[in-house]
Amino acid sequence: MSKNKKFLIINIFGIGDVLFTTPMIRSIKNAYPDAAIGYICNQRAFPVLEHHPDINHFHIYERDFFRQVGRLSRRDLIKAYFRFIREIRSQHYDTVFDLSLSTFMNWVTVLAGIRRRVGYHYKNRSPFLTMSVRLKGYEGKHVVEYYLDLVARAGIPVSSQRLEVSIPDADRQWVQRLIKEIDFKSMAYLICLVPGGGASWGKDAGYKRWPPQRWAELADKMIEELGANVILLGSEDEISIGREICAAMKRQPLDMIGRLNLGQYLAFMTHCQLAVVHDGGPLHMAVAAGVPTVSIFGGVDEKVYGPYPATGHAVVTHAVSCRPCYREFRRPPCEHIRCLNEMSVAEVFEPVQRHVAATKQNPITRMIK
Repeated sequence: MSKNKKFLIINIFGIGDVLFTTPMIRSIKNAYPDAAIGYICNQRAFPVLEHHPDINHFHIYERDFFRQVGRLSRRDLIKAYFRFIREIRSQHYDTVFDLSLSTFMNWVTVLAGIRRRVGYHYKNRSPFLTMSVRLKGYEGKHVVEYYLDLVARAGIPVSSQRLEVSIPDADRQWVQRLIKEIDFKSMAYLICLVPGGGASWGKDAGYKRWPPQRWAELADKMIEELGANVILLGSEDEISIGREICAAMKRQPLDMIGRLNLGQYLAFMTHCQLAVVHDGGPLHMAVAAGVPTVSIFGGVDEKVYGPYPATGHAVVTHAVSCRPCYREFRRPPCEHIRCLNEMSVAEVFEPVQRHVAATKQNPITRMIK
């Protein structure tokens, strides 16, 4: 391959999934420092990559947009499809890593004239890949490792296994001013809790969530026994969860759910000495930002979707015979969700307490200089 290359990465899934591709980006850039890299993602995931220094061009794909146009006019839908294809074609990409598992995207890369098309052949949806790996689902190893395997198969040395995220300086400075105004000096630790867990499961998100009452009990325990400052973080869609937790608590945390943009959210995380999160995008945001985590996993396999690399992070699961049940991108019907509903506060508090003891209660003032 020539020194000057133009690569395209396609990942149209959630925030965690696009962060899983950041070691790919770093490996490509290390191998080809002069390469240009484009990225197709959805609007929800775009902000987490927006400031990545090695991505030169973004193409936003929203399936719902095309569906809406198609409902109104088939002619306008065809026009929208071809505008999108022309946009991709105009960048003259040589190689695409297509992680979309999508027939539509496979056609797009062909019609956009990308000659080298690398990706996964899932349910015969991508017949026009020039280098393909058959896939039923991600099992047995982490998704990051699946993605990096494609890079290696394409002849590019794997030189990074670390998730990365870039936080704008303006957001860092805004959060630093806010934290100084709040003045946490009376307590030693700043711990953020993310009781929502992201939007990737949509209406089924409840199958990934630990009950709000347990979050409230955990937060009170952190305040009373560890002398911690507790901050609730989350999106606007999760405001009601925060209110339910606050209403059930004896002591009040700082509820920042729905009050921060993504950059501020990430910046706030970097000031925390620990993040307690569900399986989902916020977990991987914390990992990419370098924040130690304690993560709660229900039906999803932590070996496949957990913090990566796992060093410095703790995963909490509750032993039931039916977990993990999320396989081949499907969640089976479940009426009890015992893996989460039977998980005790003590099970989650134990690794939190262990982390606090290991870090010897470093004062927060050292974190915000």
